[in-house]
Amino acid sequence: MTIERLPLQANGHLISLKAEVEVLRLGGREPSVSGVASRCAVCDRRPVFRVTDSAVHVQEPCPYPDGITTKITIDVPSGKLLVTDNLRPVFNWDDNAIADYSSTLGQAQAAEAMAAVGCAYGPVGNSCPGLYRTSPDSYIIARPHYDDDDNPSIPVSTRLATIWTDLRAYSIADLEHWKAKGGDPAKLLGWTHTVVDVQPGTYQFIHHSGERGFDRKAAETVTFAHVERIA
Repeated sequence: MTIERLPLQANGHLISLKAEVEVLRLGGREPSVSGVASRCAVCDRRPVFRVTDSAVHVQEPCPYPDGITTKITIDVPSGKLLVTDNLRPVFNWDDNAIADYSSTLGQAQAAEAMAAVGCAYGPVGNSCPGLYRTSPDSYIIARPHYDDDDNPSIPVSTRLATIWTDLRAYSIADLEHWKAKGGDPAKLLGWTHTVVDVQPGTYQFIHHSGERGFDRKAAETVTFAHVERIA
């Protein structure tokens, strides 16, 4: 039996944060690889390895080597956005119809499933971001950076809502659509949700946290999503 460390050629997959992994060679058996995840954190696929004398290769490439930028749209005919972290169970997705939610693909599929029933959804961790207006018809969902004097990098005057992220996500929907699907305004706690007046129309959300290299804990302003009225 021998144990050696070899460079990992991940073929675009995210299965280890280390450049090298351990390879166990035992008699005439196939080498086994340790120090890697059982599934890719991006595409949720199980890696199949080919071990050579010089490296460990993942045979099939990850279909999302740059991560996933999620683009969805929702209609807001009432001109009133209900902004909070959790609009379930009025809006939800089927866990059996998506990849593992801990993967980038699973989170993107969850967002797409939520958009299909009228809710803009995106994972943001426990960051408590805000919805900020950047122009009459465009917005960002972002967490500002604060300087040594506690001044935010995004003007407070542009903040329309703060999202308290107990669910570690944002959930945004047309208020009247939410009510029509069974949402009860009496059950909303005032400090956990905000109703924002916007121009009626179709809004596109471009969500960035699934992109490779996205750092939600970065010291500078972290922009999770760009939002724009497109019709």
